[in-house]
Amino acid sequence: MTIAHAIRLAEFGGPDVMRLEAFDLPAPAAGEVQLRQTAVGFNYLDISQRAGKVPLPTPTGLGHEAAGVVEAVGEGVSDLSVGDHVVYMNAGIGAYADRRNVPAAKLVKIPNGISDEDAAAVFFKAMTAQYLVKKTHAVRPGDIVVVHAAAGGVGQILSGWAKALGATVIGTAGSAAKCEVARAAGCDVAIDYSQPDWVAQVIDATGGRKARVVYDSVAKHTFMGSLDCTAPFGLVVLFGAASGPAPEIQPELLNKKGCLFLTRPSVFPHNADPATFRANAADVFDAIKSTAVRATIGARFPLAKVADAHRAAESRATTGAIVLLP
Repeated sequence: MTIAHAIRLAEFGGPDVMRLEAFDLPAPAAGEVQLRQTAVGFNYLDISQRAGKVPLPTPTGLGHEAAGVVEAVGEGVSDLSVGDHVVYMNAGIGAYADRRNVPAAKLVKIPNGISDEDAAAVFFKAMTAQYLVKKTHAVRPGDIVVVHAAAGGVGQILSGWAKALGATVIGTAGSAAKCEVARAAGCDVAIDYSQPDWVAQVIDATGGRKARVVYDSVAKHTFMGSLDCTAPFGLVVLFGAASGPAPEIQPELLNKKGCLFLTRPSVFPHNADPATFRANAADVFDAIKSTAVRATIGARFPLAKVADAHRAAESRATTGAIVLLP
């Protein structure tokens, strides 16, 4: 047995429901690897789950993504060795920990030249961007793309990758300062969506042309405007709900807005198969090496101060990725 520490919560609520607890971690079972985690990634989904908006059975841990060093391997694991640096994003809830056992099939090796912190900061987010720009809509040169929350962790990666693929990228964000961050991330234009005429500004920015695809992770505050920004036969991709659920609409509205397509995809089904997961991860690592994807860490918090990290994220006080350090 190894003494490990993890964030646990017995009930849903505000940041203070999270507690750092010690526990006995057994040796890895067959097909598993034991990790000493060096950096834990943060995703807005963590807040939704902590608050009970996306319910989990309690008591529960939190977190879906982390990087670390292999300390032990279970029976049958042949493709990973002690000392390997690895990263994961879908190994079951509980990444907020200093050590844990993880199925080897959920891990990928971190290539040389990419740090554990950078991998943890961007992996989940970049894997999200990967399916959005390669699978949900294959971004091509000349596309007009709108990215909401372009100053956030996923938004910055999505904007930069779409730009690298040749798109004209119109980003939106919730303040003038965040618009500056969005421009630095690769947006050709950044617009403050808290302004009442933000839809008109988006369309004006492209000389009257609407977007081939709108990537919307904000939902409640932006969704109806997203429909108005989209060109006929274009695609609205709703992949998050940072401001709350999107308004319910009648399907006929999509016809009236220009025969639009609407989808609500998710990263986990796109990576359910281990071979597909590793191929997509290789695509992400290639994009990092080419600088199409950049690891922009906005804040670091000790794991024991995870409540402060959640407060900072909920108040929109940070830009870029948050990393928790065990």
